Amino acid sequence: MFRLSRHQARQLASPLLRAPQRASCRAQSSTAEAIKAKPQPKSIWTSGRVFLLLAGTGLLAYGYGISNAPAWSHHLPGTKFVWSQSTKPHYASKADMEKAIEELRSALGDEAISTDDSDLEIHGRSDWSSINIDELPVAVAYPKSTEEVSQIAKVCHKYKVPMIPCSGRTSLEANYSAPYGGISIDFRDMNKLIALHEDDMDVVVQPALGWMDLNHQIKDSGLFFPVDPAPTAQIGGMVGTSCSGTNAVRYGTMKDWVINLTVVLADGRVIKTRRRPRKTAAGYNLTNLFIGSEGTLGIVTEITLKLAVIPQETSVAVVTFPTIRDAAAAASKVLRAGIPVGAMEIMDEVQMQVINRAGGTSRRWKEVPTMFFKFSGTKAGVHENINLVKAIAKKHKGGSFEFAVTPKEQDELWSARKRSLWSMLQIRTDDGSEVWSTDVAVPISRLPDIIEVSKKEMDDLGLFASILGHIGDGNFHESIMYNSKNPRERAAIEKCVKDMVDRALEMEGTCTGEHGIGLGKKDSLMKELGVETIDVMKSIKKALDPHWLMNPGKIMDFPE
Repeated sequence: MFRLSRHQARQLASPLLRAPQRASCRAQSSTAEAIKAKPQPKSIWTSGRVFLLLAGTGLLAYGYGISNAPAWSHHLPGTKFVWSQSTKPHYASKADMEKAIEELRSALGDEAISTDDSDLEIHGRSDWSSINIDELPVAVAYPKSTEEVSQIAKVCHKYKVPMIPCSGRTSLEANYSAPYGGISIDFRDMNKLIALHEDDMDVVVQPALGWMDLNHQIKDSGLFFPVDPAPTAQIGGMVGTSCSGTNAVRYGTMKDWVINLTVVLADGRVIKTRRRPRKTAAGYNLTNLFIGSEGTLGIVTEITLKLAVIPQETSVAVVTFPTIRDAAAAASKVLRAGIPVGAMEIMDEVQMQVINRAGGTSRRWKEVPTMFFKFSGTKAGVHENINLVKAIAKKHKGGSFEFAVTPKEQDELWSARKRSLWSMLQIRTDDGSEVWSTDVAVPISRLPDIIEVSKKEMDDLGLFASILGHIGDGNFHESIMYNSKNPRERAAIEKCVKDMVDRALEMEGTCTGEHGIGLGKKDSLMKELGVETIDVMKSIKKALDPHWLMNPGKIMDFPE
């Protein structure tokens, strides 16, 4: 396998090549000398002997077929999904990798393929991610169209080069890292709004268009795209991780807003998952198959998204609580009452302190557990919903509501929540400080329990740690600052995070609400879904990507 560490990235003329693991060839038996048999009397071919001969030939043929069929096909009822050692992926040699890079440069131009050490570095690791590895991609490709992505895939398929799609680079689980080297496909130059259909309330975009840029470009249409994760997130990455955001409690998550996808498969074929109507019963739901697949099944190059009408009235309010459990309990009651809030977010006292220390907003916040509400709809509806939420908050020891009056004030109030992780990264020191940020989701009724226990365990670490999250859909996040040079601190955090994830699974929750699996949560996914379900995923992977070239190492490990 061809891998490149950060140190070796500076020796790009001769990047590190790990010797490919090659399956041993079976010894071939020598060809027997042909022997001509003398004609035999017809009387020896009785019906019984003919039957035995045919049966024996059939058994030999069956045995040959089984021994030469792909190992993944030996899945009989009641047996475990099995892969033979010979089916494990093998990647390009050093010479083949160099040929692939030169072939791509010839086809796309020198500027489209980079082996610059700084490019390799930023495409192999991320300050946002809790997990980073030493291996780097061998090259970075910058395509400008679906056709160019197809060309890249065809060359990579020819030489068996791993492909890692990359857009916003804000993922938290090393989703775009390159554990097996290969080529990072950066959509930097594919950031266009292709078509806006106002009457149909949909839009066609390229993967590197940010969701905030999209909303800015279509603001005069009276429409908007409601999925709102990190401010710098781009549509391609949002599709890859099936992300969420603060508006999920009202508008749902990414999978609810994607109509169709244009996808480049591992061998360079281009498919469209469906057409543009919002409703269809035509065949398999391939659109949802690719959403959340993190580029392991194909490379998404165009996305058609549904749009929503900008609400007539919007109001943003902030209310404080004495404890995080009081806030979580209030949130659960608001949902159970069926009040259509636009968004409902929570931050503990530590996160509010982070906001103040980072200075990202123009005001100072009370450093206590705080909930952020967004109300949207008609003027009458918003007014009624505010009064209902006020009453519930008061019953759970909530303080007074602080409202935004103007759009500017709304942005100011909401900015504290949207800047949360960025603020945590901002206050790091130069002594090796890193931030471990992760999430889980549980049934809403269990949210107060898991938040209370998890917060206590984080506080017991003695580190700077906070809880925040999209409390309206049972999804919450932990952010813990630690010294990456201290192995004991990292080990303690790993245990704390593992315990939180296991607790979520015990509550019938999930190991990830919106960050995806990447490299970081493969073991947890196995606990959550089980071997048989993961085997089905591997079957799909094998069918679409038999050489395991598409973002290898993510979501699931190589078959053993």
